[in-house]
Amino acid sequence: MAQSLAKEFTKGLWAEIPPFRLVLGLCPVLAVTKTVENGLGMGIATTFVLVFSNLLVSLLRNVIPSKVRIACYIVIIATFVTIVELVMQAYTYPLFLKLGIFIPLIVVNCIVLGRAEAFASKNSPVMSVADGMGIGIGFTLSLAALGAVREILGAGTITIWGGNSVFDMATSFPGFNPFTFMVEAPGAFVALGLMLAIMNLIGEK
Repeated sequence: MAQSLAKEFTKGLWAEIPPFRLVLGLCPVLAVTKTVENGLGMGIATTFVLVFSNLLVSLLRNVIPSKVRIACYIVIIATFVTIVELVMQAYTYPLFLKLGIFIPLIVVNCIVLGRAEAFASKNSPVMSVADGMGIGIGFTLSLAALGAVREILGAGTITIWGGNSVFDMATSFPGFNPFTFMVEAPGAFVALGLMLAIMNLIGEK
């Protein structure tokens, strides 16, 4: 049992890490990763929705009629997205404004709906929670890593909660000039493509 739980949890950290392995959920990945703060915020929100929607879908898997299962999954996911949205508005409003429409769009995120259909609907609640937690943490790490690359190269900083800078390239390297292309939309595609290439090379070796 413990080995199975560990396997389901760890697969989301490398073997099935989104977006570099599953290549799912690319819309928020490209849109919100201008900073590490944005990436972490979106990742944590998605992880919450993943874990609890997986849990509820697994608990109700023998009750939900197969003909309306997708609609039921969407209702369940939307419930937890609404909870996340309200909590963010109450406690992290500046971050909520930065993430914008991409918080409500977690409802139709392929990762969340895909885990509900492919895994939670066929496995026990404990296994489903482990799956959701692993995939969610992997997604959060992916967003944070991509955000770090883009923010360092494009702005020369790394910021965390509240816009507090924890790293400044101008201080460490006085001659550094930010490559602002990286914090624009085309830069997101370039950074993601390079990181996908690196992941593929590591995977082959």
